[in-house]
Amino acid sequence: MTRKLFIKTYGCQMNVYDSERMADILAPLGYAETGSPDDADMVILNTCHIREKAAEKVFSELGRIRKLKERRRAAGADMVIGVAGCVAQAEGDEIVRRAPFVDIVFGPQSYQHLPEMVARAARANGQPVLETDFEVEDKFDRLAETPGRSGPTAFLTIQEGCDKFCAFCVVPYTRGAEYSRSAPEIMAEARRLVASGAVEITLLGQNVNAWHGAGPDGGADWALGRLVRELAEIDGLQRIRYTTSHPLEMTVDLISAHAEVPALMPYLHLPVQAGSDRILRAMNRRHDRDTYFRIIDKLRDARPDLALSSDFIVGFPGETDRDFADTLNLVTQVKYAQAYSFKYSPRPGTPAAAESVQVAESVKDERLQSLQALINEQQAAFNADMAGRTMPVLLERDGRHAGQLVGRSPYMQAVHLEAPVTLRNRIVDVTIIEGRANSLSGRLARNPDVVDAA
Repeated sequence: MTRKLFIKTYGCQMNVYDSERMADILAPLGYAETGSPDDADMVILNTCHIREKAAEKVFSELGRIRKLKERRRAAGADMVIGVAGCVAQAEGDEIVRRAPFVDIVFGPQSYQHLPEMVARAARANGQPVLETDFEVEDKFDRLAETPGRSGPTAFLTIQEGCDKFCAFCVVPYTRGAEYSRSAPEIMAEARRLVASGAVEITLLGQNVNAWHGAGPDGGADWALGRLVRELAEIDGLQRIRYTTSHPLEMTVDLISAHAEVPALMPYLHLPVQAGSDRILRAMNRRHDRDTYFRIIDKLRDARPDLALSSDFIVGFPGETDRDFADTLNLVTQVKYAQAYSFKYSPRPGTPAAAESVQVAESVKDERLQSLQALINEQQAAFNADMAGRTMPVLLERDGRHAGQLVGRSPYMQAVHLEAPVTLRNRIVDVTIIEGRANSLSGRLARNPDVVDAA
């Protein structure tokens, strides 16, 4: 009997990967994904603890789902409700206390046990099942036995956890210490993904460039540069990306890979968080702005067409107007293709949350608007500069209009163009007609009848 599964994913690409694997794990139990929770037999909220008021947003969503569960029960059916991810890891006991109608609560290192948890919940007579152990090795051992999904793009988690302990971040507490999967395990999963149709793989990790996985037969560890080179040898894998990086882990070998491996895309997300040395020290980032500039210079020397994105936090405790001006100055000097910026919000249990000098919300708002205006200006200029260029685009999905497909450029921009559906899931040359604020429009560079996969 087919059951319907709805998963709502919050946060980063690693949560997207985790949600996909949850669906894969539950498929043998008869669960198939649906686009709405209204008629779902199981609803899972895969949560993120990074953003402001993350837990309260989860409880608000649970309130809505509880009503759906009550309606289904009145109609003689039932709904299993699960809360997964980092909020579940950090606040599992509170979820059980405040939302006793939730059936299963499990952290990001426990979802490999979903079938067992579902079975336990069925026998628990309404008592929630809580599992928030850190069993990273067990997680990946179990996932290796689970078939993945097909598609032209795929995420592949190679590293989890964080040992950096930035003052604002909960990841070390919710995802645990840094753990690297072995190189043979990653290579095997990559080959399975390519065999299932993937032509682009994005390597994921909280500190993905800190990855050091055991080599074949338990040999010497590989670093990320070596892994990228080996992955590029897989027949059919045409694009490689990785995220999220830490500046201190940008090794000489990894930088060289950007110059030497054509499959490694010329786009790098390298978060800096602030442009003020004083604030970087307070954040415990363990690098200063000059170090960041030197790393970018080396990257651009290796790959002159490299585009960069970053993360920024405004209004960190104690941030002054001068500190914020340093951030604007850094953004002006680097010239990002895009960037993500957020107001600082205290995360319970982190050192920054205990700081006495918090920045007023009105000041945070004003600074965020100023920073985003500068970032948007740079992104628009970067996109506009694409006009007239011909580039390989991976066509991933149908567009809004008939006869339209949407793909991704090497720089992660969405590209809209008219193209036959037979080209979907292929990489084709596209001439860019116009660069818009958030996307590009283009046309096929060659007749569709003679287009070859790039």
